[in-house]
Amino acid sequence: MTPDLALATDAVARLLEELGPGTCPDAVTAAVRQACDDLRGSPVGALPELVERLARVRLSPATADV
Repeated sequence: MTPDLALATDAVARLLEELGPGTCPDAVTAAVRQACDDLRGSPVGALPELVERLARVRLSPATADV
């Protein structure tokens, strides 16, 4: 498993647990993948937290229309 894939899998699992049973797994996976792509080039040590935070913001209802 590549580090990016492990990072994405962990972030998806945490976000699904946090956001609850009504959350679409495909939407969470897409948000995490997009965050990984957008944050390429960032310091590797910071990626897990940055990816999860960016995906969380993109999935929050307050920013859904942005």
